[in-house]
Parts: sequence; C-alpha cells; structure tokens
Amino acid sequence: MLTLLQGVHQGNGFQDIPKKCQKAREHFGTVRTQMESLKTKFPADQYYRFHEHWRFVLQRLVFLAAFVVYLETETLVTREAAAEILGIEADRERGFHLDIEDYLSGVLTLASELARLAVNSVTAGDYSRPLRISTFINELDSGFRLLNLKNDSLRKRYDGLKYDVKKIEEVVYDLSIRGLNKEATGGAGFPTQHAYSWIFFPSLSPDLTGKS
Repeated sequence: MLTLLQGVHQGNGFQDIPKKCQKAREHFGTVRTQMESLKTKFPADQYYRFHEHWRFVLQRLVFLAAFVVYLETETLVTREAAAEILGIEADRERGFHLDIEDYLSGVLTLASELARLAVNSVTAGDYSRPLRISTFINELDSGFRLLNLKNDSLRKRYDGLKYDVKKIEEVVYDLSIRGLNKEATGGAGFPTQHAYSWIFFPSLSPDLTGKS
C-alpha cells in the first residue's frame, strides 16, 4: 500500500491521486479483516500486555490512512476516523482500540511524507500545493505544541517535526523569491477558529500523562 501511495511523488502521480486513493481504500478492507482476526487472539482486557506486538504496525497503518485522507481532502484524519478505517475502536473501553500515542506517531510520519511531497510538487510544476502543505503542517505543529508529551519515543518523533516545518518553509521561500507563488491558495486542512489540539485530535487532553 505504501508503494502505491508513494507513486504520487513520481512523474504524473498527481493526476492519478484519486485512483491511487481508491485502490488504497480497497486494501484497507483486507486490513479490517486481519484486525477482526487479531481481536480473537487475546482477552480484550489484556490489550496493553500484548501491545508491543502490533504497536509499530498500527502506527504505520495510521500514517497510511492519514496520507489517503490528506490526498483526498487535504485535511487531517481524526483518531476516530482512523480507527474506523482500520476496523478498530477509538474508545479504550470498547476493546481493541487505536491508542492515542500510536495515532500521534502515525500523524508525525505523515508530516515527513508531506515535506517530501512539497519538494516533489515543485518538480512536477504544482506551485500552489507546497503552500497548502505549509499551512497544514504549521497548524499541525501548533497543535502538537499544546500537548505535554510524556512518551520519550513520541517526544523524539515530535522533535523531527521542526525539521519538516523548516524543509517546507525553504520550499515556500524559494517559490516566493522566484515569484511562483502568486496563484497559491492557503488555509486548507483545519478549522479557521482554532481550538488546536482538542480540535485536531478529538478526545485528547493537552496533558498526555497516560493512556486514553
């Protein structure tokens, strides 16, 4: 699925975005089937006992779901929507669920992918896309700044976001000095009246001191 979606970085990949997203969503049908099977392999109340077995896979799947949603709508997938795409719960009390930190890790991976997309957009002659990506990533960064991240691994992943922001800003600056951003539009991806983290990440507390 990753290979399919990364095709947007190549040649006429932007023209094939709807088709690639449709195919990716078909693959998520297989993911949901596998998740249903996984749920039967252990007691529901022992989720975190076995969490390390699927943690990385879930984070990767969240990234893929987030990438598909962004390519389709240029918006951020919510935790609830990501869980639905994967065929699992968002609420811990309902059994096999999407852990908050796994969701956030997937979103941070999306940021790195979009930084790459911004560069390749210029190569493809799409000069407005990097500005929209810049708006999106800056809003994402603002949301993460309001979260008190307690997980060391997640905090290190978040530290990498500033490099993604800088990389995209350099692309936008280069477009600006070349006069190629005049037709650009912005403001995509987030509500205009920000509540930052509690809008970006529904049901999230700004203080991530434990599991939700």
